[in-house]
Order: sequence, then structure tokens, then C-alpha cells
Amino acid sequence: MAPEFKAIADHALLVTFADEISDSAHGAVLALDAALGAAPPEGMIETVPAMVNLLVSFDPIVTDHDAIKTHVQGCLRATIEAPSAGTSRIVQVCYDAPFSPDLEAVSAATGLAPESVIQAHLAGDFRVLMYGFAPGYAYLSGVAKAIQVPRKPAPVRDVPAGSVIIAGPQCLVTTLTMPTGWSIIGRSPTAILTGDADHPFLFDVGDRVTFERIDAATFAKLNKAGADG
Repeated sequence: MAPEFKAIADHALLVTFADEISDSAHGAVLALDAALGAAPPEGMIETVPAMVNLLVSFDPIVTDHDAIKTHVQGCLRATIEAPSAGTSRIVQVCYDAPFSPDLEAVSAATGLAPESVIQAHLAGDFRVLMYGFAPGYAYLSGVAKAIQVPRKPAPVRDVPAGSVIIAGPQCLVTTLTMPTGWSIIGRSPTAILTGDADHPFLFDVGDRVTFERIDAATFAKLNKAGADG
């Protein structure tokens, strides 16, 4: 898979493998990320993996775009082994009202009963593709085609933290009270923000996520325990 290279300001190089989300493109991103981590070029500061591309940032006093590109091309010519599967994570979710204000709308849009929407979500094969937009916002692939719905025409304000939201093939667990145009189908008490400066988020890119259903009483108990610390 031959990537495209784009210079970003004077301090970064964007390596893009595709213009659509796919397992193969994301696998190439993770493989290159692992290769650069194992053998970083001189002056590299960090790599930031996304859905179909990888940002390589560097110190422009030490190196430049051409040198970084040459190093990346060398990595690509070498045999890059795909990174090992990420850690499996479990995220609990309550689909009961009032935590699922868009469940009926998703049901109507897909022609599935609300319980079938829930079961389709629970059966999804979710993987962390990237972080973005807000702290701890881990974009997950794997929403079953049967329940893929587009974003809403306009966002809803003040969506609570912990909301489980879907749009197209992606799912996300919100970490802050913020607006969203995605469909809200549940609420999770699972803490995504860890409070650990060395590992601030529950997930790493490449981790697999399984959603585990809980009822409202269990949600209330776990949420209270989390709030009490």
C-alpha cells in the first residue's frame, strides 16, 4: 500500500494510506507506527496514529521533511510486522431510559426493534482507531451495518459524559458534557479518563472493546461508587 506524503508546517509529515476507512489502511498505520517506535529517525518527537494516516512530528532544528520521508520509506520497504493485537477492554453500558434518548429513533431509521438495535450494538467488533476532538474521545470502528445511521442534521447540546453514541460505522463513549450530532443509545459508568498522567485514557489505539450490558440499578450503583472515588 503506497502512501502519500504531505508536509505539515515546518515540523511534521503526514503519511496517508487511503482516503476511506478500512482495516487494511488502519493496519498499515499501526504497523508503521510500531516500526517508527522501534527505530525512530533522528529528531522525531512523536507519532500520532489516526484512521488512515499517521502524523510524524519532529524537531525542525534537527531534521527536515525530506529526511523523515526517507526514513519512513525505508521502514515501508522493510518487512513490517503488524503489531500484536491490542488489549481487550470491557465497557459497561445501560440502554435503559433516560440514558438512551435516541434508541427509538435508531430503531425507526433501521427498521429494527429497540432490543434488536441493542443486541446488534453488543455484537459489534469494536477497535480503537484514534483519539480526537476532546480528551479521551476514542473513536471506535465496528458498528454493525444494520444499525449504522448518519449524524443528526443539528447537534444536541449538553450531552452527559459517559454517553454511548454512534454515527455511521463509528462508536464513541463521551468523557465530557458536550454537544454531539451522533445518536445517543446508552450511558456508561466505565471511567475512560484514568487520572494517571502516564496513561491518561483507558484505551490505547488498536485496543479491542466489548460492550457489556447493565441495568439502571447497576448503573446507579457503579456510578455512585465512581463518584465517591
